[in-house]
Amino acid sequence: MTAPARLWFGTTSHVREKPFRRSFRHRIAMLDLDIDRLAEADRLSPLFSVGKGNAVSFREMDIGARSPSVPLRVWAGDRFAEAGICLDGGMIRLITFPRVFGYGFAPISIWHGHGRDGDLRGVIYEVHNTFGETHSYVTAYGGGDVHERAKKAFHVSPFFDVNGEYRFTLQHAHDRIELTVENISVDGRHHAASLSVRPTAVTTGAILKWLVTMPISGLGVMIAIHWQALRLLLKGARYRDKPEQRPVRVTLTQPEETATRAADELRKRA
Repeated sequence: MTAPARLWFGTTSHVREKPFRRSFRHRIAMLDLDIDRLAEADRLSPLFSVGKGNAVSFREMDIGARSPSVPLRVWAGDRFAEAGICLDGGMIRLITFPRVFGYGFAPISIWHGHGRDGDLRGVIYEVHNTFGETHSYVTAYGGGDVHERAKKAFHVSPFFDVNGEYRFTLQHAHDRIELTVENISVDGRHHAASLSVRPTAVTTGAILKWLVTMPISGLGVMIAIHWQALRLLLKGARYRDKPEQRPVRVTLTQPEETATRAADELRKRA
């Protein structure tokens, strides 16, 4: 049986390609949880807690429905069901950004839905913006690397309109996860964000090392977002006001080849 929780360490990088090129990269730390074994995870280290403050912590209200009346499994199960993905009661694991010394922000969280046989059947990319809003993109998993597309439906950055589409590329293995999300419009790729992380056990030693090498990692995600936004403004990027969030909060992705054929057909009819 896999551990009720793991830590994942690695890097994230962002590349803006239009109207000018800009890139940055920084280290990240994430938390991986079996959402049905949170009580076990809570006992792994005196420096880690579920549902209460600690050096590193996880709170169910930060994710999913963000409501005490909707358990994480119910929320995630409903999202998978909307995409026609049947887990049959299998394990659901969540990889997200935890709170560090009480503060945290998760720009993206990745839910992995498994069948009873242990095989990965679906993925939810839960995206948050700095305005407290959230949107989920749901993907069926058929094995190997995942290449999916979806219409962009959520305001994330004030430097991009809510149009075009996303291309998700996920490489999933027991000892590594690599995800790239590309923002693509009719005139090509505008932006690409990626993360590459590898797991380690939740131990007091691992947490202490984390806190020494990345002492403000919880707050650091938000600092990095606003610092890069300031640099984009100084470089001349056009600021867009935040539109009202669309009522539909879930988007189902399509395999890249299916989405590409559909886009080609629309262009032919135009």
